[in-house]
Amino acid sequence: MTTAERYSRQVLFRGLGEAGQERLGGASVLIVGCGALGTHVADLLVRAGVGRVRIVDRDFVETSNLHRQALFDAQDVAGGLPKAVAAARRLAAINEEVSVEACAEQLDAGNIERLGSDVDLLLDGTDNFDTRFVLNDFALKKRLPWIYAACVGAYGLTMNILPGETPCLRCLVRVLPAPGTLETCDTAGVIAPIAALIGAVESAEALKILSGATEAASRDLLAVDLWVNVVQRLRLERDEISAGCPACDRGEFEYLDRSRGARAVSLCGRNAVQVLPGPGASADLESIEARLRPLGEVIRNPYLVRARIEGLVLAVFADGRAIISGTADEARARSIYDRYVGA
Repeated sequence: MTTAERYSRQVLFRGLGEAGQERLGGASVLIVGCGALGTHVADLLVRAGVGRVRIVDRDFVETSNLHRQALFDAQDVAGGLPKAVAAARRLAAINEEVSVEACAEQLDAGNIERLGSDVDLLLDGTDNFDTRFVLNDFALKKRLPWIYAACVGAYGLTMNILPGETPCLRCLVRVLPAPGTLETCDTAGVIAPIAALIGAVESAEALKILSGATEAASRDLLAVDLWVNVVQRLRLERDEISAGCPACDRGEFEYLDRSRGARAVSLCGRNAVQVLPGPGASADLESIEARLRPLGEVIRNPYLVRARIEGLVLAVFADGRAIISGTADEARARSIYDRYVGA
């Protein structure tokens, strides 16, 4: 198959054309998180011929991923493959012209410079605000565009963040949400169509930005609820909502401070990992209990909530700290914390 044949229908689209396709071939992206959203985004951008795609994900493929995470199959589960590695293998078979790099690690303030400095666009496929705030600060500091996206249940959001032109994520969410206050896919569930839809919108916006058609890129926050068939577009005027924003107004990139974000520390001799949230965190134990109870055995007292999940014991304390017993794998512990407690 020739390159011209592969992209022939895409080049016919007047919004892209041959010049836009050439730009895509020379572009590079960082996709952070390769779950429901990240797999759809990676699949679409690799098929579109984006020249270099770097995928960062800390997790491995599980059976519960398969209903919505488009790049994985049962063999990936049986092999215990990291998501980034399994995705890269599948994508290499889809389009050999694209360079796909797999990074099986947690993105944080300590490695964002190494992973994000040489790309043209940052794409959100993650599941927590701690990581999103790192992305937001880094993008603003480097003047890199990035696209925020999220979905849970049948509801999804996405927004382009163009430094200096649009509001940033901190304009909308000034304070890191407390543990247990936000629903996650592992507590509220998710249906595959919302991930596919939001991933498709995020990918389309990426194609606009990467091909040089930035004028066509959305300046709105898009919200979709597929279960009640509601689509909302909210125009966000930077002059109106960015005043006082610590990131894009004051230039304070506090989430690039390595000591600030959540940290996972193995507990010597205990086969357990302690997850320490950022400064000032607290947890609503009653809300966490209510969200975890449908998943299995849960005990709550005035000091903590304890639950058995995925063969592990998760204990969440009132200060937002958690101990995950039954594993010494810090990356897995962080994943359990983010999925069931929320950042």
